[in-house]
Formats: sequence, structure tokens, C-alpha cells
Amino acid sequence: MYNEKLEKDFLTILSEELVPAMGCTEPIALAYASAKAAEILGTVPEKIIAKCSGNIVKNVRCVSIPNSNGMLGTEAAVTLGALGGDSSLNMEVLESVTDSAITDTHKFIESGKCQIEFLDSEIPLHFVIIASANNDSVSVEVKYSHTNVVRIEKNGQILFDADSDSSSENSSADRSGLSIENIKDFADNIDLRKISPMYDKQIQCNMDIAYEGMAGDYGLGIGRIIRGCYEDSVVTRMKAYAAAASEARMDGCNMPVIINSGSGNQGIASSVPIIIYAREMNIPKEKLYRTLVFSSLLTIFQKEFIGKLSAFCGAVSASCASGAAITYMVGGSVKQIKATIDNTLANIPGIICDGAKISCGAKIASSIDAAMMAHYLAMADKAYEAYTGILKEDAGETISCVGYIGKVGMRETDKEIVKMLLKE
Repeated sequence: MYNEKLEKDFLTILSEELVPAMGCTEPIALAYASAKAAEILGTVPEKIIAKCSGNIVKNVRCVSIPNSNGMLGTEAAVTLGALGGDSSLNMEVLESVTDSAITDTHKFIESGKCQIEFLDSEIPLHFVIIASANNDSVSVEVKYSHTNVVRIEKNGQILFDADSDSSSENSSADRSGLSIENIKDFADNIDLRKISPMYDKQIQCNMDIAYEGMAGDYGLGIGRIIRGCYEDSVVTRMKAYAAAASEARMDGCNMPVIINSGSGNQGIASSVPIIIYAREMNIPKEKLYRTLVFSSLLTIFQKEFIGKLSAFCGAVSASCASGAAITYMVGGSVKQIKATIDNTLANIPGIICDGAKISCGAKIASSIDAAMMAHYLAMADKAYEAYTGILKEDAGETISCVGYIGKVGMRETDKEIVKMLLKE
């Protein structure tokens, strides 16, 4: 039931999760920690060691680093962060990189001064940056979420030490109130003046990169291919623009996106399709705001069970949220919203995450297609019954079961994916 505490908690959750980031969030997290290490070191590092968990390795190796003139991978992210980054900008750490920093980064890497090591950790998002010069050395450790620094050491002296054994993801908000019903109540009743600035920024940033992806030379040009080869429809445009935004982001576009649950692709998939649909259908701005709130929180709710990184593709969760949010937007009942969720998760709960790369755009397009099919079924009062496969009596329970599969059941899958990538 909607109340002041729920409102405060949900507003805090949104402020924590809907933040701007430039580029794929895993390499940017490395660049952030590396910039911080260099700043504490107080001079240009002579050597950098980055110890990275499997999911960090997986999500950094194939993406272009923004503002790097096309550099790829872990060494580039770590070195450019140290030589040209500004940690005060958080996930936009590489915003003001200079040409000289790019040149110095190439030289640093070519001379073998950046070393990448595998960190055998049960925590999917976990890495340590060690920067050294002369006789000084600084270590910055990050766990659970992208800018969650848990420990800083300089020359063996601890400068900062959070509870690094905690499983906390550095959230100050109480998330226990997240449920489909509470999310709908919040979206229905929140004073729009409290959220419209946040969503104005999301609309601007995420649509700007969608337009750039459609117009620019990124990846395979998937957005234009979808527009050109499929029948013109609102669903075709939803898929095309969301996929193009992802592809541009993965291929080094330096435009920021508003992320969700630590992921720009989830931020895109949970917003761009809704914005396209609302514009095509002349939905009032007020309803668009409320629908984006619904989608944001439903994405976050699903990711609470899965975690920031796993072998489960986040495009599924975010696109599922988009489909359910469109059911909400057009006046669907709670029953129909839940049916959209169940119909989506009955179809595509098994898409694996094999790392961040330009083909993430294709996964987003496929997931949006599935979510819209689920929406149309739900609006026709068609839904797969409970206990059909992994579906449960209630969509909220289905979400928790899919989350368990993604976080626990696919843990060994994740390890095998990383092993395959490390063999290359």
C-alpha cells in the first residue's frame, strides 16, 4: 500500500540506480577505480595491475572504450582511466580525456606496463587496481557494484576499509517494499514534480544515443537493418531504436546513457521502447513519466534476485519490464500486467550473457519482440497457466524463481563461459 515510507524508499532507489554513464559500465568501472588509484598515488603510474573477476573479464574484452579513438578491452580501460580519467565524474570518468592521454595510453600498453590478472572470486563484480610509481603503491578494491570501493591501501597502510565481507551492494534504500502491486501504486500516485527532472534526463540521453546509433557508423548498423527489412510498425521501430542505442554504446560512442541496475543496456531496453511507443501513440507526457517509473522499478525488482552481473542476459529483465510497462500504459489491469511478465518469462528466460559487445543490441531487439508478443497476448486475456514450466502462481514469485536460476542455477554456466573466453 502506498505510503510516505514507500515513496521515500522508491525515490531513493531510483536516485541510486538511474545515473548517467558513458560507455559500457564494466570498463568504465575499471577506469573509475584506476583514476582514483592514480590520484591517490599522486603521480603518473609506472605500472598498473588489474585483478578482475570472471564477469569483469567477460564484459570488458569486446567493447570499445569511449573517448579513446577506438581502443578495446581491459588494458585500455584501466590505463586510460589512470592517465586521463577524473574519478570525481564517477561513471563519466572518461568524459574529458585528452589526445595526449590517448597517446600515452598506447605507449603504456605497448611497453607492457599494464598487467591483467584473473581474480578467482565468487563475487561476480569484483576487481582490484594496483598502481605503482617509484617506491609507492596504491590498491583500490571494488565489490558488488561498479563504484562501490570497499578498500584503499597506500604502501600497505589502509586508507579506507568498508565492510568488504558484506554482501551489500552499497544501497542505502530499503528495497523490501518492491513488488508489482507497490510499483504500480507508486507509479500511479507519485507527484510528477518529484521524478520528472530524472526522467527528462533519461528521455534526452537515451533517445539521443538511439538517434546517433541509427544515423552513425556503429557495429553492424542493426537499427537500420531492422527498419529496412521488417514491416514498418511501432514494434519494429521500438526494436530498431533500442538496438541501435545499445550498438552505438558498445561500439565506443561517447554519449552518456541513464543506466538501470548498473547497466546501460538495461537502461536503454527499459526506456527507449516505451518512449518510442508513447510518441507513436500520442500518449500524454504525464502517462509517459508514470510508465517509465513503472518500468524502471520493475527492472530493478527483477535484478534484485539476479544481481548486477550473471550468466543471465539483463536485456530479458529490462525488456520484460518494458512490455509490462506498456500494458500499464494502455490501461491494462494488474492481472494483465502480471500476464505480460509471465508470458515473457515463459518464452525467453534462457538467453545467456556471454559478455558485453555489439551483439547485445540484437539480444535487446529479440527480447523486446518477445515482450511485445507477451503484451498483446495479455491484452487479449491470454496467459500461460501457473506451473507451465517455471511459471508460478503469481508473477512476483515467477520473477524470484527466474532470478534464482540466473544467480544460482547458472553459476556454473557463467564459469564455463569465462573459461571459454580466457582460452582465446
